[in-house]
Order: sequence, then C-alpha cells, then structure tokens
Amino acid sequence: MRHGKKFNHLGRTSSHRAALLSNMASSLILNKRIETTVAKAKELRKYVEPLITKSKTDNTNNRRVVFSYLQNKEAIKELFGIVSEKVSTRPGGYTRIIKLGNRLGDNAEVCFIELVDFNETMLAAAAEKGAKTRRSRRGGAKKEETVAAAPAAEVVEEAAVVAEEPSAEVVEEVAVEETPAAEEAPAAEESSEEKGEDA
Repeated sequence: MRHGKKFNHLGRTSSHRAALLSNMASSLILNKRIETTVAKAKELRKYVEPLITKSKTDNTNNRRVVFSYLQNKEAIKELFGIVSEKVSTRPGGYTRIIKLGNRLGDNAEVCFIELVDFNETMLAAAAEKGAKTRRSRRGGAKKEETVAAAPAAEVVEEAAVVAEEPSAEVVEEVAVEETPAAEEAPAAEESSEEKGEDA
C-alpha cells in the first residue's frame, strides 16, 4: 500500500530521482536559472530550499550535510559563499517558477526555475515600484490633502487672475441685457392696471 506517499516519483527509481534532483540543484546554484519541466521544478524547489536555508549558517556540519546531497564542491563553494550572502535577509521562498508554455515535442509544461535574488530585471522593477504603503481611512487623507493643497492653491490663483478679465466683460454684457427687460416690466404692470380699470 502507498498510504501517505504523495510526492512525485518523476517516473524514476529512488536512486535515479535523487541523482536527478542533486544534479539539477547543483546546476541551479551554479547558473542561478535553469529551464525544466514544471513537475521537476516543483520537486526541485522542495529539494533545494532547505539546502539554501542550511547555507545561511556557515559551519562544518552544515557544509557536510549539504555536500551529502549535492556531491559537488563548486556548488558548495558558490552556495556558502555568494548565494548565502544574498539570501541572508530572506526568510524563505528563495526560488521562483516562471511558466513558459508547452514543449514542442511531447507537449510537456516547461518553465524556468531561478533564484529570486539573482534576477536583476525583476529586482530593478521592484525598486522602481517602491514599497507599498497602507493608508487608513482616518489619518492618511488629511496629510495628502495638505500636500496636494499647496500646488493646487497656486494653480487656482493663476486661474482666478486669468478668469477675472473675461468674467468682467460677461457681467457687463449681462447687465446691458437686463436693463431693457427691467424697462419692459413696469410697462407690463401699467397695462395690467389699465385692463383692471376698464373692467
């Protein structure tokens, strides 16, 4: 029975699977990014992230434990020298899987798996975007209004200066139009009074 044995065997024997993951982990550490299938990448993530966590504390025991998995001296040097410095502040999630679509020959899902801290383009994009700030409904709006009010006041003053000249002309035109109407109104009242007298 296979109760509780849910991990992906990747169609290989146990020794073949261990060798595959060891080689892929060494390649990932040395090259920082490799292309593989999604199934292998998900298993590789589970395999390599604990090793990267062990590399954060550089001592003889951790080096021996990681070497028992990787069996590659160059990968150990790279992991404990360069990679561990970059990931020292990250509390996990050292790898990223980017799906690429399906492979032409067998239609398998293909992806990149990469070390997060070594992708310069995404790091630069994150730096440009800046940190997210949470705004509360109460206090945050007042500060923004005061900051936005200073430049807006200058714009309003300029608009008022520009608008004063045309608006004065409009007021004069309206006043000129209203004067004839005012003269007609008393004439209309007189005519109604004359009608009342006739009745």
